[in-house]
Amino acid sequence: MPVLRWIRRNLIVIAGLLTLAYMILPNIVVMVFSFNKPNGRFNYAWQRFSLDAWKDPCGVADLCGSLGLSLRIAVWATVGATVLGTMIAFALVRYRFRARGAINSLIFLPMAMPEVVMAASLLTLFLNMGAELGFWTVLIAHIMFCLSFVVTAVKARVMSMDPRLEEAARDLYAGPVQTFVRVTFPIAAPGIAAGALLAFALSFDDFIITNFNAGSTVTFPMFVWGSAQRGTPVQINVIGTAMFVIAVAVVLVGQLIANRRKSNARK
Repeated sequence: MPVLRWIRRNLIVIAGLLTLAYMILPNIVVMVFSFNKPNGRFNYAWQRFSLDAWKDPCGVADLCGSLGLSLRIAVWATVGATVLGTMIAFALVRYRFRARGAINSLIFLPMAMPEVVMAASLLTLFLNMGAELGFWTVLIAHIMFCLSFVVTAVKARVMSMDPRLEEAARDLYAGPVQTFVRVTFPIAAPGIAAGALLAFALSFDDFIITNFNAGSTVTFPMFVWGSAQRGTPVQINVIGTAMFVIAVAVVLVGQLIANRRKSNARK
């Protein structure tokens, strides 16, 4: 039958579109309910269209404060994990030293370990050190679990680099710093950027590790969890929608830049 033949020819495309729809559906629900005007405390049933939450996204006490705190932690965790992870990735790929294989294996432990185990371990470490739980303990914890993801992303990029390009730069009398700035870093930049974006997303979204090590500090995921116990304000959906739109915009801009570079390279 023609329909069956068409389905067989386009099966991969259909499966991809269905998977994409499955992934985007929760974001669409969040977006729709950001325009809701609930009668009670819980924003779980559609009542009527309203822009009140969009006009006053910080109308709920402590919401924007927790959001700003999460953004600060995510930015600093991204910077720390990206710098350390990039150096570790280059060291693991470019140099031979003792325990290199063991370090390669240990890098994957935070990715494979359940978050609750890591959270409890970090809490035990901080308590034994006498550290006061708060901003700095959360930041250190976020850098530690984001580090593995950055190393993995950058390491994959560095392993695919052609060493002859750097050798050619040195043959043309470029110094180590100039070679790194003009050749090595631009080639490794996509992997570094991917690791940084992943670290930011993981840090901003984390709840379990943060909840164990935050003390009285309240990040945005913790605020959302606490709000869900007594009533979910519409402003949470507004913030979620804004973050989703920004993330999609960043991806689209990055794709446009990459496509333009490819078209310029072909010319």
